[in-house]
Amino acid sequence: MRLNEIADKEGARYTSKRVGRGIGSGKGKTCGRGVKGQKSRSGVAIKGFEGGQMPIHMRLPKRGFNNIFAKKTTGVNVGRIQEAIDAKKLDAKTTVTAATLVEAGVIRRELDGVRILGNGELKAKLNFEVYGASAGATALIEKAGGSVKITKPAKRGPRVKVEK
Repeated sequence: MRLNEIADKEGARYTSKRVGRGIGSGKGKTCGRGVKGQKSRSGVAIKGFEGGQMPIHMRLPKRGFNNIFAKKTTGVNVGRIQEAIDAKKLDAKTTVTAATLVEAGVIRRELDGVRILGNGELKAKLNFEVYGASAGATALIEKAGGSVKITKPAKRGPRVKVEK
């Protein structure tokens, strides 16, 4: 086999039909758009338009709400923390905080705080100072001989309103 003999399987690549190239081409004259009207022309954007009738997305009732005061937390499983200790990225003797987890590369950013979750195994005795911990995670940490101290979330900078 040579490089010039390599080819795609039959039907793997589809050559698009050239439109508007005369009657004999198979897609001439109206180019597959039908005849006349707004949709036969280019630059049409009437996706939700229902001929003047109230569109369905406006007829249906709105549900739920978005809590603007909700705290955005970063979740970390105890198994992931144990992996970082095994890889010598995290020191088991120091107190584990959001800042130490970011420094060790366990999480990318702390947002409003870090919440410890109970997936995985924990062998090291660790002391945590975090925003929150699930009941399962707290049980695993205390079983390993560690402790969990719940702290207030870190203060984020003031939200600046951008005027247009």
